[in-house]
Amino acid sequence: MAAAYIVDYLRSPFTPAYRGALAEARPDDLAAAVIRALVARSGIDPADIEDIMLGCAFPEGEQGLNIARCAALIAGLPQSVGGSTINRWCGSSMQAVQMAAGAIAMGAGDVFVAGGVESMSRVPMMGFNPMPNPVWSDAQRMALLNMGLTAENLAERYAISREAQDTYSLGSQAKALAARADKRLIAEVTPIGDVTEDGCPRATDYEKLAGLKAAFKADGSVTAGNSSPLTDGASAALVCSEDFVTRHHLTPLARIAGYATSGCAPEIMGIGPVEASCKALKRAGLSAGQIDVIEMNEAFAAQLLACCRDLDIDPARLNRDGGAIALGHPLGATGARLVGKASLLLKRDGGRHALATQCIGGGQGIAMVLEAA
Repeated sequence: MAAAYIVDYLRSPFTPAYRGALAEARPDDLAAAVIRALVARSGIDPADIEDIMLGCAFPEGEQGLNIARCAALIAGLPQSVGGSTINRWCGSSMQAVQMAAGAIAMGAGDVFVAGGVESMSRVPMMGFNPMPNPVWSDAQRMALLNMGLTAENLAERYAISREAQDTYSLGSQAKALAARADKRLIAEVTPIGDVTEDGCPRATDYEKLAGLKAAFKADGSVTAGNSSPLTDGASAALVCSEDFVTRHHLTPLARIAGYATSGCAPEIMGIGPVEASCKALKRAGLSAGQIDVIEMNEAFAAQLLACCRDLDIDPARLNRDGGAIALGHPLGATGARLVGKASLLLKRDGGRHALATQCIGGGQGIAMVLEAA
């Protein structure tokens, strides 16, 4: 089957929902701006694009009407370019990258833009009118609707202390602030109007984090400081076949080498990356010890630390330029950010293999393995 490559990747600045610089931006405009910038930077002929595959966790309101097709039209792409909106909640845009790679593998196109978008300012978490099936118990409904409680469940099951969560979160903020100060994020962030930088990272200290109240459970340990914030943002990766890369003399970032999804109990959804990563690594013929770059989504510090324990991974190895606790987590956009960032790090810092993985609300995990091009 034909190999698929991540040729380039861009994202918007990620900014806090409701109070951030992109809170008034329509998500279809936001996605269109990132797609337009990615295509322009790549230098490819837009007419060569087969499809725009765009992940979105809550595709309704301004994110409805098949936002992928809307964004393609707003971006000024040729009418011949299709658009498909994909929903696997937090894993939506990593799923989009996989679907693009799958289409390439079966000879159904050579060039795809795969990414995602979420305006958590414009469309609220869980959408405007969530309606869980009435046959479900209260516990089942809460496992689907309140992700913070699922993180509390993992903190309790794995005996992950508040101190450990806050310490990890402080490190994520420090990494993100250092990456921004050192201008290491310029290669991946395209300005949206006059918004040029991420708005979520915060200069803080351990004492400030330790002083925050629990956010989801009165006697809990999960706080706003050790969780990812509600965020607005968009991301996009250019995914191309090997033949197209060769014929057009492109320099890809990485080859997609493995992929997997998995399911788990919804009430511990944050452990999803464990099984998904194990499956993806096995399919790529690799072990965790052979991975040079790891981008794991920081939905909550508690869930990330639980995953690291089961995968026998040192948390210090993760997310070199900070993760979602610092950068933000615009749900539908995060998966492509993880894949794109892992690909960029292989090119920037060296190494042969990378793993991008994340948990998914409702009890799932998703993972992708990349090989340096």
